[in-house]
Amino acid sequence: MRVMLWCDMEGVAGISVWEQVNGGAPLYEEGRRLYTEEVNAAVRGCKRAGATEIVVVDGHGAGGPWSFKSLIPERLESGAEYVLGYPWARYIAPLEAGCDAALFVGAHAMAGTPDGVLCHTVSSQSWYNARINGTLVGESGIIAAICGDFNTPCVFVSGDAATCKEVTELIGPQVVQAPVKIGLGRFSARHLPASDACALIEGRVYSALTRRDWPKPLKFDPPVTFEVELATPDRANDFLGKKGVERIGSRLICSRADSFWQAWDQFWPMGG
Repeated sequence: MRVMLWCDMEGVAGISVWEQVNGGAPLYEEGRRLYTEEVNAAVRGCKRAGATEIVVVDGHGAGGPWSFKSLIPERLESGAEYVLGYPWARYIAPLEAGCDAALFVGAHAMAGTPDGVLCHTVSSQSWYNARINGTLVGESGIIAAICGDFNTPCVFVSGDAATCKEVTELIGPQVVQAPVKIGLGRFSARHLPASDACALIEGRVYSALTRRDWPKPLKFDPPVTFEVELATPDRANDFLGKKGVERIGSRLICSRADSFWQAWDQFWPMGG
């Protein structure tokens, strides 16, 4: 069994403020430790379930030299491989090679979620909303749609309760949830202690991979449109001049293609 873990920091237990997830901030090292331990717990669950290939992607953009490198290398669980420093939601080699299941660890809710801790979609400063074929999606929805194009189901999510609800409503009730905190606002939550959160994640990852009552891969009928509502008009300049991408109004960008992966891939600058 081959599995892929898509990991982020904002959904980790004990994390409530930007200073814990922004590289170089006073509380960032604390956040890194909490993040690494939850990822390790998920890897242990995968190994217990019999996974033969485990690829972990650090998907947290911490800023500067820390982006997508927030996992602490010397503390990582053995028996998996870790992708560090690669642009967000662009590494698809395991999906192309054939991946049985994808899992979300430390996921956060989409922009505008009232009880979503540190909620945002891709960029808290640049983006308001994103839609695939008219369906409002957050970061988990974007990744699930990428996985769906390669017939890979998303079977597990950990994060706050709002994120677990968001993912389940989009993908289906078969998704196994591990809610490690309950948002009390954007910057406060009721948390499990780290040890309990890790135990919950490990156990429910094992359950998700062994039950095999998996949700169907998330797919959108072609032609696929990916629309992003930007925060300000000047942000649109980054996406102009790309094949299949057009500006609609002052702050709305639309990418059209035969599949979501193609629409997503052509949306970004070369190498971005």
